[in-house]
Amino acid sequence: MAASIVVPGPAGVAVRDRLRVSESDAAVLAEVGVYLGSLAAADLAERSRKGLAHDAASWAVRKRELTGRSSARWAGSITKATHDQWALARRGQAAHLAWLHRQITAIEARLARPLGAKADKRAGLARGYATRGEWHAKSRRLQTLKDRLTVVEADRAAGRVHVVRGGKRFANARHHLAAAGLSEQTWRERWRAERMFLAADGESGKRFGNETIRVTDTGQVSVKLPAPLAHLANAPHGRYVLDATVAFKHRGQEWLDRITANRAVAYRIHHDTVRGRWYITASWQRTAAPVLPLDAALARGVVGVDMNDDHLAAWQLDVHGNPVGEPQRFFYDLTATAEHRDAQIRHALTRLLHFARRCSAAAIAIEDLDFTDGTSREKHGRNKRFRRLISRFPTAKLRARLVSMAAEQSVAIVAVDPAYTSRWGAQHWQKPLTTPRRKISRHDAASIAVGRRALGHPIRRRTAPPHPDQSDRGGHRTAQARPDTRRREETRPHIPGPRTRCAPPGRGAKAGDQGAQHRSGHPAEQQSWQQDSIPLSL
Repeated sequence: MAASIVVPGPAGVAVRDRLRVSESDAAVLAEVGVYLGSLAAADLAERSRKGLAHDAASWAVRKRELTGRSSARWAGSITKATHDQWALARRGQAAHLAWLHRQITAIEARLARPLGAKADKRAGLARGYATRGEWHAKSRRLQTLKDRLTVVEADRAAGRVHVVRGGKRFANARHHLAAAGLSEQTWRERWRAERMFLAADGESGKRFGNETIRVTDTGQVSVKLPAPLAHLANAPHGRYVLDATVAFKHRGQEWLDRITANRAVAYRIHHDTVRGRWYITASWQRTAAPVLPLDAALARGVVGVDMNDDHLAAWQLDVHGNPVGEPQRFFYDLTATAEHRDAQIRHALTRLLHFARRCSAAAIAIEDLDFTDGTSREKHGRNKRFRRLISRFPTAKLRARLVSMAAEQSVAIVAVDPAYTSRWGAQHWQKPLTTPRRKISRHDAASIAVGRRALGHPIRRRTAPPHPDQSDRGGHRTAQARPDTRRREETRPHIPGPRTRCAPPGRGAKAGDQGAQHRSGHPAEQQSWQQDSIPLSL
């Protein structure tokens, strides 16, 4: 089992607000964005041709050429965005290469087994394919994957990446407009909007933290125009001031403090053609908060969370691993559009954080899930429903958003190993906690297992009774509390003295002479007693 860790907080912040621009402002922004987008596309092509031979000298040449066609700051923003996009494509290429290796290894292991053979985990043997037809189809797929692996390895060695500005999926939609529900004009408008470039990095020490796209403390937005478009300026020094103003509602005070102190803030302006709106996004780096030690985060208990495809199951646990209160379920719907799914996740996490605050818990325990290979048919066979369920899990988005939102509420996120939490939780906790008025689901029991693993307790409620038999002759043995907890139930030696829980043996008023109190029918145990002699005669 991997050790539980406290997830570090986010290193950056991004907020967004709508720009209610006029028609003239929209025309200027579109012209500037399209022109800078063409420069960014040419720079990305040049960077891709360099491949692994790229160095600081070639970067300086590219930036110098862009400076003459725009400005020094726009050239810096374009080249940095190009480097980031090329590096992202390079990481995606490495991930695809690793996926191909895993698929080829899994198929080869299953092809080597007899038809219908069962898996043997102890011997490390995979199960065989069910039918001869499936075996033949998989052997053909193996050759296809090997050919694809050869191409990817050649690209990797040559430093060649494949990047489409605007998105490969949307580019392919041009050939299937009817299936995408788009007209050619609509597709061209969205394609042009996706390829526009209106992003500028911030500079500390400059006025309001950014000289290229400047937003003042009053919300006024101005853009430094490229040299060929300087005739569009309506302000001195080749700047264009928009009629619309900005007022960031979320983290507005933090943003205002930064620009007032002239600290770096990066801005990005983009056009949503579906809604017909313009937006501006402000982002900045924040000082990394020190990671809270695990013991300090769990000092007041934890809220264990089991993530599912339609809800979050949560239960509060005290420091000894005991479930407190009632189980909680926070539902969300992931069957609609991307914006709807994002809102559903955000609302569910907000309710979860409010529940943790009400419980006075300083930590939330979640499973460190990673479904990079979870949708593979080689791993889950023909269970298409289960593979579809796993692929619908918003693991990365939910984890990133939870960490970001919890950091603002001063709640620590503890990631635990997800192995067997659902199975062992149902085995040890589902039935004991089920009552006629409270039905405990498998997911509720899994949340207890997650919380107990974060606290360092075993998932099972009690260990086996001591030998030599199944009685409690030697006393209960339980892992419900830590070994250093006082009066922890375990195999206890016989200690002479009274058994009272109000005071240790030998101390307190009731722990001493309990028979010395004069009550009717209750002799004093400390007084000597002697039987009278029998009379010889009556």
